[in-house]
Amino acid sequence: MGERLKGKVALVSGGATGVGGAASTLFAAEGARVAVLDINAAAAEATALAIREAGGDAMAVVADVSQALPVERAVAAVLARWGSIDVLFNHAGSIVVKPFLETTEDEWDRLMAVNVKSMFLVTRAVLPAMLAQRKGAIVCTSSISAVAGTPMEVLYDTTKGACHMFARAIAVEYRDRGIRCNAVCPGFVRTPHGLREVDALQKLGVDVSDAALAVAQGRICEPEEVAAAALFLASDEASFVNGTHLFVDNGFTAV
Repeated sequence: MGERLKGKVALVSGGATGVGGAASTLFAAEGARVAVLDINAAAAEATALAIREAGGDAMAVVADVSQALPVERAVAAVLARWGSIDVLFNHAGSIVVKPFLETTEDEWDRLMAVNVKSMFLVTRAVLPAMLAQRKGAIVCTSSISAVAGTPMEVLYDTTKGACHMFARAIAVEYRDRGIRCNAVCPGFVRTPHGLREVDALQKLGVDVSDAALAVAQGRICEPEEVAAAALFLASDEASFVNGTHLFVDNGFTAV
């Protein structure tokens, strides 16, 4: 086990599987006590159990992060157990892949709630504890889609643009009170979420084949690679990194 988050309490939203699960596992391996926050109770419990069996310390907390009361209760449970939250990884999110004119108002509202409102609710619930100790690190999951528009993903791209700016604005407002907030911006990632996205795009005629991904970003990204970037931003190694966007896309957005 490492010590890059030794003595810290980390809350990971969407922390049961995919990039969130990789981050929960990595943060614990680096010494953090990890609260795995997810809407999927069984998956959250499984990830927390795996962390404990590996010698770490973790608890599962269950909530729909687009709903205020469940979020507040989940954060309260973490504070009741460990007394502080030093690191927040706002990772929970989903995707809609379809032609813009077929996107429904309900889909718009739901994805905005899951991807954007969730960051507002979880951050709002966690910030008072961080401000009380005058120190905290927040990492938000943005995306290459915040700056690189993709067909069939107008709604998703829009939500990630909001996440992109949310991280920067929180950093500006709370910098002088000891809070850092940054965003990690992945390209296409080998997770259930990412592979569903690739499959849906392919079926709609968008070329995201292995050959196309090789041109755009060399290869598909692994979830552990995104988790490692989030770990850096969450750790004290990034003590003077605030309000930035760290792209984990192997040059996708640099071309």
